[in-house]
Parts: sequence; C-alpha cells; structure tokens
Amino acid sequence: MKSFAIFTAVLVYASQATAISVTGAAEGFAKGVTGGGSATPVYPSTTAELVSYLGDSSPRVIVLQKTFDFTSTEGTTTTTGCAPWGTGSACQLAINKDNWCTNYEPDAPTSTITYNTAGMLGITVASDKTILGSGSLGIIKGKGLRIVSGASNIIIQNIMITNINPKYVWGGDAITINNADMVWIDRVTTSLIGRQHIVLGTSASNRVTLSNNYINGVTSWSATCDGYHYWGIYLDGSNDMVTMKGNYIYHTSGRSPKVQGNTLLHAVNNYWYDNSGHAFEIGAGGYVLAEGNVFQNVDLVYESPVSGSLFTAPSTSANTACSTYLGRVCQVNGFGSSTTITQTDTAFFSNFAGKNIASAAAYGTVVASVTATAGYGKI
Repeated sequence: MKSFAIFTAVLVYASQATAISVTGAAEGFAKGVTGGGSATPVYPSTTAELVSYLGDSSPRVIVLQKTFDFTSTEGTTTTTGCAPWGTGSACQLAINKDNWCTNYEPDAPTSTITYNTAGMLGITVASDKTILGSGSLGIIKGKGLRIVSGASNIIIQNIMITNINPKYVWGGDAITINNADMVWIDRVTTSLIGRQHIVLGTSASNRVTLSNNYINGVTSWSATCDGYHYWGIYLDGSNDMVTMKGNYIYHTSGRSPKVQGNTLLHAVNNYWYDNSGHAFEIGAGGYVLAEGNVFQNVDLVYESPVSGSLFTAPSTSANTACSTYLGRVCQVNGFGSSTTITQTDTAFFSNFAGKNIASAAAYGTVVASVTATAGYGKI
C-alpha cells in the first residue's frame, strides 16, 4: 500500500511537470525567445521562494499555482504626499517620490498618505526565465515584476498582477522593463495599479513583444478622477522595438500607450474599448505603425500634437506602402463611436527592414479573438 502511494505521487508529479508549458510562440520583434527553455519546472510555495527563483542565475520554468500576496511583506510607509488632481474621493493622490510633488506640483494640496512599501519596487527577474500561471491560479498581489540591468530571454505568460497601491501615483508598476532584450509578455492581466501597468524605461529594452494581455483600467481612484486609469502603457526606451498584438486595453483615460524616446511600435490587432481620454500619446522619437486595430468608445484615438511619426493604415491604397518593408499590405483599423485617425508618415518604415514582423488579420475579427484570448486564465 505504501509503495502504491509513492508510485501515485510520482505519477502526479510527472503529469504536473509535463502538463505546464508555454502556449504558442512570440510573434513580432521578440520572436525566438525561449525563456527557461526545457528546464524542469519549479513550483514556489512562498513569496520568498518565488523571489529567489525569479532572481537567481539558473534557467528556470517557474509555475505559479496560487496567489502570492506581497501586500504586507514590507510593512507600510506613512508620509506627506500631494493631491495634484483634486481632493475628491475618486482622485488619485501622489507619493512624493524623488520629490515629485515638491518639484512638479508645489501648489497642490498636501495630504498624509499611508502605502504598502512592497509595491514601490518590483521583483527582479533575471535572464532565461519562464513564468507560467497554472489555469487561473497564478496571481501576484501587491508587487510587480522588474526586468532590468541587462536581463534577457524572458517569457511571462498567463498570470495576473494586481493591487499595487492603486490609490497612489508612484505607488508601483505592474511590469517594468529597462535595459533588457528579448522579452515576451503574453496573456497577462494587470489591474488596480498605482502607476504604469507596463513601462519600458529610458534605457534600451530592445526587442519586446506584448501580446494577448488585458490592461484593466477599472479603478476607484484615478488621475482623471473618473474611475478610468490614466497610466496604462509607457514606452520610452532609447533603442526599443515593441510589438503590441492582440491586447485588450479597457477603461483607461490616457497613456494607452505613450510612445517616445527612440521606440518603434507595431500595434496590430489590439482592441481599445471604453477610453474616456486618449489612447495614443506620441512624443519625439516615437515611431508608430497602427494597423488592424479596433477602437470602440475611445474619445481621442491619439492626442494632438503628434511629435513623433504615425502611420494609421487609413485606406487600402495608402496601405500598399507597407509592402516594401513588411512584406504585405497593412490592414485598415476599425472605429466605433470613436474619433477616426488619418496620418500617413512612412519615412520610418525602413526601421522594419530585416526584422520579425507580426502578422495582421482584418479588424473585423479582432473583437471576438481578443475577448476570447486576452488575459490570464484562458489557457
């Protein structure tokens, strides 16, 4: 009987290890990323163990089968912040991080605030890591992830990151990438975040693919004081190529995304729904090709002026310009109760030469495909 129990346990462990694997493969600029590759999966059981696995030097496949709650792991900090967007109950307050309130909002009302310290800095993710959620079980609460300092070859798939000081700007980001390469973020849900859901910092993050993610901007506190999160996606790297495909960007009011620095963005087959402000904000050094997307109930698809470059794939005839460098005609975008966009900058198309380019479907297929696949818990 004892030997049978041991044999059963071995079978369960073996089936568990083989059942968890990456679904699909990265398209676009991060095509070819392998993460932890064929490393034997590990299953952390504590927050400390998760931090250790993510940050060590070994290639790893790390499977999350529970909620890892970091909310109270580093205690709380009480300090004086500010209220730059108003003192109403629906308005975010700001932490005076790096004297931000003092330097940029000196006339804003001050406020005593208490936040969870753990949220301020994400967990370091070292090179050659695959992070996988099991079903709908893989949740990280109260702390984000940081891919920095030269980290490369990383896959994050099918997890949720949530509840990082959502009341406070500068309270923490869900995913930070800065000075990195070959990063694929796929089928990740982010919600209730203090600052950015996804941010690429000012150093080069090189080749990044963001696919099938669910940016959920529903919140009780926002910089626009309307329940729509403002700080969505910020792409600001010095030498970045970012593919955004199949993402669901919901209930935001700005920076969805903000693109500048020296960033080439291919935004294809994404679904923006219910935005009370603007989706794209394109600063100097932002080069954006947007095709085959759907914008539904978006007040401003892009904020004026566009200081960078933008091609909006406005018509079949205009879209033939894509053929030389993408190898195909671009797909027109679809709009419902949204402002339409027409801008046809093409000088930056040569930046796509020789790169891995994501495929594009007609916009009419996007809503059904994105709502069926975007976010965690669907594989």
